[in-house]
Parts: sequence; C-alpha cells; structure tokens
Amino acid sequence: MIIQLKPSVTPAEKENILQRIKSLDYKTTQVTTQKGTYIVGIGKKEFDVRQLGHMSGIADIHRVSDEYKLVSRKWKVNRSHIDLGDEVIVGEGTLSIMAGPCSIENEEQVQQTINHLVSNNVRIMRGGVFKPRSSPYAFRGMGVDGLMMWHNSARKSGIKIISEVMQVSQIEAMYDFVDIFQVGARNTQNFNLLDELGRVDKPVMIKRGISGTIDELLHSAEYVFSAGNEKLMLCERGIRTYEKASRNTLDINAIPILKEKTHLPVIADPSHGIGIREYVEPIALAAVMAGADGIIYETHQKPEEAASDGQQTLNFEESEQLITKLRKTFELRARF
Repeated sequence: MIIQLKPSVTPAEKENILQRIKSLDYKTTQVTTQKGTYIVGIGKKEFDVRQLGHMSGIADIHRVSDEYKLVSRKWKVNRSHIDLGDEVIVGEGTLSIMAGPCSIENEEQVQQTINHLVSNNVRIMRGGVFKPRSSPYAFRGMGVDGLMMWHNSARKSGIKIISEVMQVSQIEAMYDFVDIFQVGARNTQNFNLLDELGRVDKPVMIKRGISGTIDELLHSAEYVFSAGNEKLMLCERGIRTYEKASRNTLDINAIPILKEKTHLPVIADPSHGIGIREYVEPIALAAVMAGADGIIYETHQKPEEAASDGQQTLNFEESEQLITKLRKTFELRARF
C-alpha cells in the first residue's frame, strides 16, 4: 500500500502512523520526493484501510498489488507530467520531440542542429558526451567540456538538453548542464546509478534494457522514485531478439502496456529500435499511434560523416519531414 501524508504532518503524527502500520506486520519505507511524502507499506495481512484512514496526518491511502508501488498507475488518478520550464512539458496530451546527433562532436555541429530544431519548433535536443561503445577504439564522446559547450549554445536558443549519464561520478559534473538525465539500455539495472539519480532534482529518462522485460523497466523506475525523484519518464528503445534484419526489435506492444501499468510518460526511440535510417519514420509514426507521449531520434546534417550511429541517423531534410508527420499523426490520434 501507499500512504500519502499531508504536507502539514507533524513528526509525532508520522511516528504514530508508522507504529500503527508496523503493528499490522507491514514493513514500512518512507519516501520524500519533490512533490510529497509517502509511506510504502509491504505486507501480506489483509486489513480494513479504515483502521488507518482516520489517523491525523494522512491525506490518502491506496492499495497497490504491483511489486513496483510508486510508479504504478493503480494509485495515481492523473498521469504525471514533467515540466522542464519555459513551457516545455512532457506527458499525456502532448507530443514531445527530442532530436539530435548520437554524439556531440564539435561546436559547428551543435549549432547546425540547434538551428534545425529551432526552425521546426523542437525544444529538446538529444546528444551523447559519454558514449558506451561496443568497441574500445570507437569515438567515446567529448565529455563534460563538450557538454558545457553544448549547454552554452542551447541556452541561447531556448533548447533543453537530454544526455546520457553512465556512472555515479558523472552526475555532479553534468548536473548544471542537462535538463534530463538519460539512463541508457546498458545501465537500466545499474542500481547504484539509479539510487543516486533518485537523489537529484532533475528529470530522468530510463531506457529499457537490451533484453529487459517491461516489469524490469518499471522496477528500475521504482528505484529512482523510491530514492526521492518523481520526475521520471520511460523509453522503449527496442530489445534484442533472434531477428537479424534490424538492429533491434522495437516493442510497439510495450507502449500501450506501459501506459496502462504506469502513470509515467512513455517515450519511444525508433532510431535504436530498428537501427536502419529508412525505417525510422514508419516506426516513429507507429509509436505515436500506439500512444507514445514523445519520440526521441537521431539527426545529423551529414549522417554519413557522423562519429557514431550514422546508419540510423536522419539528415535534416528527413528529420523535418518526420517532425511534420509526427505532429499530423498525433493530431489524428487525438481524434479517436
């Protein structure tokens, strides 16, 4: 169960609530986030919630049977929205478009991409400064210096930044220069990293693991929420299957399933989901029709010259066409 405490709850009231829950043979965990204070109760004994509901300091009580409690939709009537400031909001009722190169390479590339996004009214730019690569000899990013350069250019144009954090030691250095921390597929079950991201007041997008299940993705999000950070979104980016015709298999099924299971925004990544440039557009449009709250994809002025993932990266003309079609598809979905 989840017990929401009133903002005005006193220490004495909270202690009385904790002792009453423990008397029911429930293990308690206190969670304080940017938006509220909760007590998560874990136990098997059936009881009448009215035994607790009358206690002072309690705002509401919810029964949640899922193992992941706080990210479950079973206790939250309204879906979560993430406000990035400057009227940039991610969540139900909006279609967030996040686009940019796989890797941040240089200042000219950054400015070209920003100009492309601004001309198409896209407010969030993706890009990697720390790149997890299969080969140790491949380009592995510009690091914090590249992020600072990118941040300076983006801020001048009102562009928000989403970038991947790979380890705990990078969080502090990146904090002032990103608007969304991205947890990549390889780190979805890096629980030390997830715990630390739960202690920061910045949105976090968690990508599904390479061979991860939907429930495993939700458990990863629970780590961040339970550590104190409610500003979460989930990303379906394709899973590894036996199919060799594409880089991964984008699980379109996961989008409506996640929308049913969780109150968190759901984003789709067609670039990594299929890994082949000419198929990114139809997969992205399918994801929108399936209910995605946003699309994150890769674009570069000259994909054939990109430092990484050029084979799945759209050029600016293709990107502009996709943006137009994404918005039209979202309008079509809204009619149903």
